[in-house]
Amino acid sequence: MFESPSIAEFLADSNLASTLPGTLLLAWTLLLVIVDLFTDEERQHWTPILACVGLGLSFLANIAVYSLAEGEQVALYGMFIADAFTGFLNFVILVATLIAVLMSWDYLKRAGIHRGEYYILALISSAGAMFMVGANDLITVFVALELLSIPLYILAAFRSIKNDGSDLALKSEESGMKYFILGAFSSAFLVFGAALVYGATGTTNLPQIFDIAGGIVGETSSGTFYLLVGAALLIVGLGFKVAVVPFHMWTPDVYEGAPTPVTAFMSVTAKIGGFAALLRVLITGLSVLVLAEGDAVAWQATATIIAILTLVLGNFVAISQRNLKRMLAYSSIAHAGYIMVSVAAAGSANVIDAATQGALVYMLAYMFTNLGAFAVVMTIEREDGSGGNIDDINGLAQSRPLLAMAMTIFMLSLTGVPLTAGFVGKFMIFSAALQAGLFGLAVIGVLTSVVSAFYYIRVVVNMYLRDSEGELQPPLDTQYLRWAINIALAGTLVFGIFYPLATNLVSMVSIA
Repeated sequence: MFESPSIAEFLADSNLASTLPGTLLLAWTLLLVIVDLFTDEERQHWTPILACVGLGLSFLANIAVYSLAEGEQVALYGMFIADAFTGFLNFVILVATLIAVLMSWDYLKRAGIHRGEYYILALISSAGAMFMVGANDLITVFVALELLSIPLYILAAFRSIKNDGSDLALKSEESGMKYFILGAFSSAFLVFGAALVYGATGTTNLPQIFDIAGGIVGETSSGTFYLLVGAALLIVGLGFKVAVVPFHMWTPDVYEGAPTPVTAFMSVTAKIGGFAALLRVLITGLSVLVLAEGDAVAWQATATIIAILTLVLGNFVAISQRNLKRMLAYSSIAHAGYIMVSVAAAGSANVIDAATQGALVYMLAYMFTNLGAFAVVMTIEREDGSGGNIDDINGLAQSRPLLAMAMTIFMLSLTGVPLTAGFVGKFMIFSAALQAGLFGLAVIGVLTSVVSAFYYIRVVVNMYLRDSEGELQPPLDTQYLRWAINIALAGTLVFGIFYPLATNLVSMVSIA
């Protein structure tokens, strides 16, 4: 006879304490929904304040869970794992969300779309990303992915709530619809891939898939075929989320049409969640997918090809862009290619830890640098949020020299110049590629970095060596936006100059 466990037994067996950073953020979000419901327009400033408080509490919970824990902890009956990998990326996600909230604070007011639910949706998406980085089961990957993605679909179309028939509102609505349709499409690939892997192994738990797949691979049975096709579909599904070629089609239009702080937020959070899940699935679950003894893992060649295509297309197409948001969109595609280099390197058993650590440091650097670049772009936009072409940044060094200096540092970091966080990230992933014997991939990565210098330095040239055409827009760098830029700038420089801080933070990370 079936006996349901008591609440005490359920709490003890599920080990919910290990999921505290994510669950606390979700619980705080529910409280925020109630508070916002009874908040009038004069007190709407409390919603972003309380959102920041919730992020701070989740940050403290993350410190508590991962500083007091001894090794990795499994929660939710093996579906979630709390380890150094999860703790580090939780930190990156929470800081990214805080910066995005600061960027949004005054932007929403001047665009006439200030709503409390904006911050609620952002926190829900962040919680989804936090569960995604700790996913230890394909079911958890899917549920967390939807928790991450669905709020982003709404946020991308958030400007359309103004309903004024403007081009910006229509572009935002189009942005949300495109993201939703292609996001649903990618989720179908992910679910189909998970179903095939389950059909081959009889489980969706990643460590169990690893154990069972080892006995299937190499046999002349349908199990190997199901595993290969399932792995391919999982890569396709997660490839859409991280915007690697050829699954990048949605990125430029969605980034351009969405409100700028939403673009900045999704460019970081979705990538962190997607790449974390991709690393978990491929390394923890499918690293035994070796077709012949002595060969590299079967998905390494696929990851290498995707990385090369992404690096080449992202960097070369970015050169022709005149709109800064579209330029940063293709730049974002290119940076997905750099992280994909570390995924490919992780296909070699002796480089798994180095490749994983390189990917984490790169995501940390990308988070600070990309959010900072988007924050500066926001300062040159008009009151209604339009503008943001590359010519609009002309003469910025004369009108706002400190802002131009910050943008210069962000551009140099995206290029990978020494003494910036971007250089540390690129150095680590290229080192991992060389250790894995992927010399051609490392060379292509370096050469495309040189190509990227053209369009990044072009921004610097426009700021310092060209005069503004027409009247400069009035300064829009408000107090909260300046805080966001300063936090991003500090992270870019601190982790670039004092690089052992970053390498020490990830030194204990291992998901093999």
